[in-house]
Amino acid sequence: MNDLKNICVFCGSSDGNDAIITRATQELGEKFASQGITLVYGAAKIGIMGSLAKTVLDNGGEVTGIIPGFLKKKEVVHLGLTNLITTKSMHERKLEMQNLSDGFIALPGGIGTLEELFEIFSWLQLGLHTKPIGLLNCNGFYDDLIQLLETMVRKGFLSMENYELLLVDTTVDGLLQKMKDFKAPRIPQWMNEDLT
Repeated sequence: MNDLKNICVFCGSSDGNDAIITRATQELGEKFASQGITLVYGAAKIGIMGSLAKTVLDNGGEVTGIIPGFLKKKEVVHLGLTNLITTKSMHERKLEMQNLSDGFIALPGGIGTLEELFEIFSWLQLGLHTKPIGLLNCNGFYDDLIQLLETMVRKGFLSMENYELLLVDTTVDGLLQKMKDFKAPRIPQWMNEDLT
């Protein structure tokens, strides 16, 4: 059973136009607060990101935001967070998110959300971390992405073992339970060797 004290959530800086996604975001925030899970996220006050952080805070939870300095200057930063960490770059931001988090969830979002999801997914595949990664498939948002991953398996570009590393559920409770039950794969032997 994984102890998920800090979960990083990747999600959109836009609100989108689907009320079911908005409600799922709020439900996730409420669940974090009630279970004592600290939200780690990109520190924005706008979009799904801002809604999630506001819900956690409004329900007495804690939120750590991580943002590169250049985005703070665009006045998108949420200044009411429990903790705010400023990095020099997007890459440093993602490293800090990985270091501070016990697991990761992707809510609906755009290109940035997908980029963050697939980077942390590839790090798990490579054995660079052993933390659970969840995809909250709200109202079929990620159906096409899941179908693409299945195509990658059929075409021989993604192993079934690695495909199954990505935990998918349509409900907040179901996804959190899968993440708690997640058993990381053994790190390949070559990862322990000195490659220099």
